[in-house]
Amino acid sequence: MQLDLYNQNAESVGTVELSDKIFGLTMNVDLVKQVVEAQRANARQVLAHTKDRSQVRGGGKKPWRQKGTGRARHGSIRSPIWKGGGVTFGPTKERNFAKDINKKKKQKALFMTLSSKIKDKQLVVLEDIKLDQPKTKDAAGVLSKVTKLFDNYKTTKTKKDSILAVVDAKDRNLEKAFSNLPFASIIEARNLNALDVLKYKYLLITKKSPAAIENNFKLAK
Repeated sequence: MQLDLYNQNAESVGTVELSDKIFGLTMNVDLVKQVVEAQRANARQVLAHTKDRSQVRGGGKKPWRQKGTGRARHGSIRSPIWKGGGVTFGPTKERNFAKDINKKKKQKALFMTLSSKIKDKQLVVLEDIKLDQPKTKDAAGVLSKVTKLFDNYKTTKTKKDSILAVVDAKDRNLEKAFSNLPFASIIEARNLNALDVLKYKYLLITKKSPAAIENNFKLAK
């Protein structure tokens, strides 16, 4: 498959050949859903934690004698029915939300989401993205030009459609410049995944990124 190739000034500089094995697949919604759910579950942090009556401090002494006081029987002030006592069936840090997903499924889901961006005309290939200095203003200037290549790209004073830039190699200038843009982000091709592709509406990839994707995400035979 051939796509138009542009520079970072949104000027056409030719065409680029993309592999149909990555950018020409048919979407399988169920498979992509499985992979995305697994990714989100594996990234989940278990923060909520409560103590049961055996873990709460104190309560070694019986509050009052068993009989003769006219009050109900109690064995410990750390009982769940007491204020400051333990929690019954509360959440603990021992919970495990991790889900297993095999490598071939993750690769397939990534390729399907990339293919869907091509079909929806939400992907543009750039020759390269380079900044002389790590300035957010320069990054915003580049994006203001290349977003004109997208159909129906919406931008207002307060909100812009989200964009993910995929580069073939690490670039500190780009990382720092993009970090202050709330509507845009940058990622190396070797770290690309289906969840990130779906999170952003539009995709910018550099010319060398498809080769990096092939090298890092081996195609299933």
